[in-house]
Amino acid sequence: MTYSRIVGTGRYLPERVMTNFDLEKIVDTSDEWIRTRTGVERRHIVAEDQTTSDMCIEAARVAIEDAGIDVSEIDLVIVGTTSPDLIFPNVATIIQHKLGISPCPAFSLEAACTGFIYALTTADKFIRAGDAKCALVLGAECITKLMDWSDRNTCVLFGDGAGAVIVKPSEEPGLISCHLGADGQYKDLLYYPVGPSRDLAKAGTDEASIMMTGNEVFKVAVKTLGGIAAETLEKAGVAQSELDWLIPHQANIRIIQATAKRLGLPMEKVILTVQDHGNTSAASVPMALDVAIRDGRVKKGQLVLMEAFGGGFTWGSVLMRL
Repeated sequence: MTYSRIVGTGRYLPERVMTNFDLEKIVDTSDEWIRTRTGVERRHIVAEDQTTSDMCIEAARVAIEDAGIDVSEIDLVIVGTTSPDLIFPNVATIIQHKLGISPCPAFSLEAACTGFIYALTTADKFIRAGDAKCALVLGAECITKLMDWSDRNTCVLFGDGAGAVIVKPSEEPGLISCHLGADGQYKDLLYYPVGPSRDLAKAGTDEASIMMTGNEVFKVAVKTLGGIAAETLEKAGVAQSELDWLIPHQANIRIIQATAKRLGLPMEKVILTVQDHGNTSAASVPMALDVAIRDGRVKKGQLVLMEAFGGGFTWGSVLMRL
């Protein structure tokens, strides 16, 4: 039986760093308020001329080098993002061309903050079916280009970045269990109000920015993430005590703490990057994975649970052995 395994990781963060103290100068907030409520201390912001594909290229190159592969081996490209360069062509084809990848399936999908988990799950299916031998999977966002910098409830949360992984076939389980879900009834709690077929002329104006009902998002997120994590472990026949690491979507420290508590996991087993990156939406999980591997915490052979929750609402989890 063929399984899939992550064999390389990479990340890219824009050069510009905006601290909480920088935000104090442009909006009615404080470092203490942001840290205690969100856990965010700083975030990276893309340059005006920088795109999602630009960041993806840099993250992909690091992952390709880490995996020790040649770009000619890649036969599948999937990107999870809500902020592509263009409406079309899809951003994966732009990345494919810029990297010099030969013609192959290349597509993006939009599941908000769960985008990378959806993309990784899709790549796993391709590889298990024998339809791909080497997949480049990315999660990336220029989310700050969608924000209203005068709205202190949202502008303090988000940052930009890109994370990438290389996935290849394996005789032993790497990705053990993948679970996805969504429930559109919660659309109005977290959304961006314009799109290609609705009020596109308002994009970039004061009438278009991320809309969020924070308290309600928190309640549903904690319940859902705790539930899917427990379900994932149960279906895989894995006890919570066997889990080495939880790598959650880096949305908010309070959501992460509440999810860990529901799982009975000490925070020492949770990878945190929210303090340095903010909420980078689809980029947060692959970037956190890369951070933890490169600083030596997550090691080969360990059991890792990745999970995310985003607008839609969408959610997903991947249990893997590195």
